Amino acid sequence: MSCEQQRYKIFLFPWLAHGHISPFAELAKRLIHRNFHVFFCSTPVNLEPFRKSINDPSLEFVDLHVSSTELPEKYHTTKNLPTHLMSTLKTAIIESKETFRNILKTIKPDILVYDFMHPWASEMASEEGISSIIFYPCGAASTSCRFHYTIQPDMEFPFESLRFSETEQEKSEIINTGTNSDDSKVEFLRYFGWPSTSFIMINSSNKIEGKYISYLSEQVKKEVVPVGFLIQEPVAKSDDSVFLDWLSKKNTKSVVFVSFGSEYFLTKEETEEVALGLEISGVSFIWVVRFPVGEKVDLDDALPQGFQNRVGDRGMIVEGWAPQAKILMHSSVGGFLSHCGWNSILEAVTCRVPVIAMPKQLDQPMNSRLVAELEIGIEVRRDGEEFSREEIANAIKKVVVEEDGKQMARNVDKLSSEVRGNRDDEMNTTVSRLVQLAKGG
Repeated sequence: MSCEQQRYKIFLFPWLAHGHISPFAELAKRLIHRNFHVFFCSTPVNLEPFRKSINDPSLEFVDLHVSSTELPEKYHTTKNLPTHLMSTLKTAIIESKETFRNILKTIKPDILVYDFMHPWASEMASEEGISSIIFYPCGAASTSCRFHYTIQPDMEFPFESLRFSETEQEKSEIINTGTNSDDSKVEFLRYFGWPSTSFIMINSSNKIEGKYISYLSEQVKKEVVPVGFLIQEPVAKSDDSVFLDWLSKKNTKSVVFVSFGSEYFLTKEETEEVALGLEISGVSFIWVVRFPVGEKVDLDDALPQGFQNRVGDRGMIVEGWAPQAKILMHSSVGGFLSHCGWNSILEAVTCRVPVIAMPKQLDQPMNSRLVAELEIGIEVRRDGEEFSREEIANAIKKVVVEEDGKQMARNVDKLSSEVRGNRDDEMNTTVSRLVQLAKGG
């Protein structure tokens, strides 16, 4: 019986960070268009914006009410969560497992697709007789790199472009600490679907990470199935016109867009180096400046004295939010100064914009190395351990002004077309594997 003849119920359970929830939401849209009935489960504060933007009878939102007296509901998400409360949130989610079990018992989905950050969810589904599949919203290069350096740190990583020294591994958190014992390695393997899931879904494409997808499959001894880029289509908002009107006055590929993601904040020193790097470069820019919620920071105080007056109309500085995808898609944008979060990399490729990489933590250093390997951008050279204004300026000019940048633009344009051309095939393969699983295969 085909997917068209029988409608399967699929239950999506992302981790509580925007970088995880966003690709899960895009996966939900693609699955309902392929005749699945989708249940999307998260905390109410995370689901609220999606309830407003996605209205389809084939998609049902399921509230997971976290059992915690220590965290108010607004903190049942990593967005705007004070750093010292992260462990409290993780504990609260684990303590809500029985609530999650009751949800599964009520809905009785054919398949649970769960985030690797929730390894216990698969075990719970298995106890209830429900098939489950793990989903990685991050890339295969960073995931295979992390797996390799954690499970077999004494062996050389086979891909030279992603090899890291021991110091670099520690600083970028490539290795999960405490995995020297056999027991801890078994625990680590739970984050790769061991022992319950038959394959791994990943937010990537063979056109950008084919060799890393194959290597990851070999490492974890499971098929790794790329679903294609799960990037949400930009939604038109009235506020967009401010940015688009400003961009329309600039020359083609002459502007650099600067954003470091929604959950990483520059230090005072880093903010100053980025500002002065932009000033020295002479390139026009849109810069999204963010500060942690609860910290009362005046934008004028955060930026170097006189900076805004000196750059004048060459720069647009906005605090908090900007329509990233809409800006990247504009013909005036020629570079993206980014922290290299995976979703930002996928948006850069989709929008055909070279990357100027300033990675800081988690998977960002690996993603930055991948950008350089694919020749769709460059990493800002560090001055010692930190990024300096001079190197930031040099990297911006290389990508946006100089001849090297024109070749990077051609490379990312070609790669974007290849990824887009392969998108339906990769999603269809994913759907076939899910249908097979739902049938008990």
